[in-house]
Formats: sequence, structure tokens, C-alpha cells
Amino acid sequence: MKTDCDLLEQAGKSPRIALHCVCCGGGDLAKSPAILMPFVAKRAFGWEPVEITAAWGLRDLRCGNAYPLCNSVRCLRCGLVFLDIRFSDSEMAALYAGYRGPEYTAQREHFEPGYARRAVVIADGATHTGQVEAFLSAHVAALPRVLDWGGDTGKNTPFRSRCSLLHIFDISAQQVMPGAVSVDKHTVATTHYDLIVLSHVLEHVPFPASTISEIAAIMARDTILYIEVPYEDLMREAQDATDLHARKRYWHEHVNFFTRDSLSALIANCGLRVVDMQSIEAEGGAKRWHLWSLACMLDAVSP
Repeated sequence: MKTDCDLLEQAGKSPRIALHCVCCGGGDLAKSPAILMPFVAKRAFGWEPVEITAAWGLRDLRCGNAYPLCNSVRCLRCGLVFLDIRFSDSEMAALYAGYRGPEYTAQREHFEPGYARRAVVIADGATHTGQVEAFLSAHVAALPRVLDWGGDTGKNTPFRSRCSLLHIFDISAQQVMPGAVSVDKHTVATTHYDLIVLSHVLEHVPFPASTISEIAAIMARDTILYIEVPYEDLMREAQDATDLHARKRYWHEHVNFFTRDSLSALIANCGLRVVDMQSIEAEGGAKRWHLWSLACMLDAVSP
């Protein structure tokens, strides 16, 4: 009989479509048709929307705009709602190349008018860093050695102004904040960290278990892994609904919508344990955001 970890590993090798839940490994999935947003389809696959007209001469298809099809999937075991398409490494690199830079912003503005204005608000930085530091203060020593995995410039890194070391590992190759150091995986693997930050990464990646397992491999017994992901409005406002997947009609950058159970299963399957977990609110621009915050450590029984 296959274990959850076996199923997660099998799912992680899927080249395109997830056959199992990417958090708990469960295979009991509900699906509903959805579309992949044009900007993501263009960046990852080079696909663009097309208008089917009568001039095409197609007998069985209706005229109208055509967009890339996909499925919204809900795991009936842990509740995760996710996009069935799982991007490859090269597709992820294409999607996030020059993230929020001039070319990225111009292309996204083409598909999503008004994005450039919204991006300015995003670039202003997080307003809830103090809440995160208060949450972590019971678990992290003063002047911690910090690694921000996927931390962009380091602008939103907790304890940035009062840490003894700040490393940023990020595929976007952005210029990091003063006092921070951009590092590669070799440096990451040979450095002891008190705190590793994984903030707003797991909702983007195709196989979150692979990311967490990679981080777990370089954690010490006393290292705290801080995970932060959106508590998406869909999941929060209709958390008891059985048709969440049917309500999710489109997919953009966030390809995983987490529940408490899915996060707990994901952490346990990667050989870690949750030492603290909460949902918090934060403000960004004119919107209020809801987030999941987790502090994790290596499981004491892990090898």
C-alpha cells in the first residue's frame, strides 16, 4: 500500500496534471472546469486568447472567445483547492522571470489593465511585519540568523532590522536591501539559520512538498521555519461549502488555496511539526488580507 509520502513523490513527478493532492497525497479529488488566465498562459506556455469566428468554418464549435481550459480541483481528504496544471521548472522560470520588473509589468498590463497601478501598492511593502515578529518572538532568539527563501529584495523579511545575518535566496535575481546578502544554494546548505522564512511562496509553486522538503534538508534541530500563505477569501468565506472547486472559475499566479488541514498534512508529510499556527489580518492598499501563519520545526522522530 502506498503511503502519503509515496503519493506525494509520485505527484511531484507528474509532468503536467496532478493526479493526487499535492499536500496530503490523497487521490479522492473533485474537479470542475475553469480557465487559465491569459497572462499566465502567455508567460508559461506562449498561449494567447483567440476569437473563433464563422470564418473558421468549424461545424461543432460555437463562435466566441477561447481561453486555455483547466480544472479546479478539491481534495476531499484535506480540503486543498488547486489548479490541476502543475508547471515545470522551465515554465516557472518563464512565468517569474524579471518578476514585477518593466517587461513583466508591461506584459501584464496588456492583459490586465490597471495592474501597474496595483503593483505600486504591492511594492510599498507589507504592513503586518510587526505582527509576524510578535508571533515568532516566542520561538526565535534575539538577533537571529535569518534566511528568506523566495524573499525577493528582503523588504518584508521579519527581523530585518535586528538580525545578526540576513540571506536572501530568490529566483528573481532582484537587488536586495542594504544589509541583506543574496545567496545561492551552496551557501544556504552550509549555513546555520535560526529562522528560515517561506512567505508567500507555497501558493505559487506546483509541488509545495518539494519546496518544504528541500528546506527541511538544511534545517538544524533548533531552526524555526516560518510559513505564510494567503487565507484566500474563497476558502475563508465558504469554508464549509462542498462546491469550493466549482466556485473557482479561473486561475492566476496562486495555484494552491490552502486550508488548515491541508497545511497541517503538508508539514507532517515533510517531516516537520507545527509548533504554532494562526490566521491573521493585514492591510494592503485599500484591501484587507487574511493569512495563515505557521511556525514549524523538524519533527523529533525524523531521522
